[in-house]
Amino acid sequence: MTHNGTRNGLLAEVKDAVTPRATLLVLGVLALQLLFIASYVGALHNPKPRDVPFAVVAPRAAAEQAVARLEKLPGAPLDPRTLSDEATARKQIMNRDIDGALVIDPSGTTDRLLVASGGGTVLATTLESYLTALETSQKRTVRTVDVAPASSTDFDGLSSFYVVVGWCVGGYLTASILAISSGARPADPRRAVIRLAVTALVSIVGGLGGAVIVGPILDALPGSVLAFWGLGALITFAVGAATLALQALFGTVGIGLAILLVVIAGNPSAGGAFPLPMLPPFWEAIGPALPPGAGTWVARSIAYFDGNDTTGALLVLSAWAAVGIAITLGAAVLRAKHDGEPLPARAA
Repeated sequence: MTHNGTRNGLLAEVKDAVTPRATLLVLGVLALQLLFIASYVGALHNPKPRDVPFAVVAPRAAAEQAVARLEKLPGAPLDPRTLSDEATARKQIMNRDIDGALVIDPSGTTDRLLVASGGGTVLATTLESYLTALETSQKRTVRTVDVAPASSTDFDGLSSFYVVVGWCVGGYLTASILAISSGARPADPRRAVIRLAVTALVSIVGGLGGAVIVGPILDALPGSVLAFWGLGALITFAVGAATLALQALFGTVGIGLAILLVVIAGNPSAGGAFPLPMLPPFWEAIGPALPPGAGTWVARSIAYFDGNDTTGALLVLSAWAAVGIAITLGAAVLRAKHDGEPLPARAA
């Protein structure tokens, strides 16, 4: 065989092995790979606090002076405001309205810094660093009081984030397996309902399993097992339903879009490794609207903040679930209707 013949044979074999569809899918994987790197490194490589909700408790003149000093900190790390008393500051921290407060003692030189490491140990430590330096410059000292401390077995407050990631993974893997096993787009509404029902069943079991693991088994998170069970089931189903919807619209490509939304965009913006005020503006903005971010917020509220301020995040998760159901069923109905239409008669 000639050299040209060998080369042509090799090219023909390559073309046969790597179809145009496979080429497009590989290019899609490459795009996801690069987006993964850009998103995670972009969000987490240089965390800096920005406009962290923060309060000052002191007599009016002293409070206004302290707020003015805090507002002048380089990079605007804090968004300070005055409060009337320490009890109000503690209540707002527990309601997750603010992330910390400085309680100034007008009769002495030692002030108290109120933080909540349950909302993110890194943020609490960062606040302590800023306020210690500022107080030292005023020849004062500060004593840190943790109003909502993270569990000693919850390193850096990350357990709530990791259990949410696990529930999200369960959701999109379940939906993906259901699609791969019998075609990405459900052929009819009955098949779509079956996929949603199986996803719901997996969500209930997986939600309970995750709640028991992080609670009674590992003692990683305090809080109600029942509340975590409900949260886990909702997160898993919301992600699963959204993945089924994307598959119904885009076929196999929908799996990649689910990974893009949940893993590539959602995980680094969830406020897990670094709480939201320490993320760059883009990731801080999208985090609460995506399942990992909404789920992490609720998980921390259940564990450390008496379940406060969860309504908005639960509505986000419910919206993902509801829209996922609607699109999955709607796409199946339209597809079945289209497939059932008779072919137009040929012209004589």
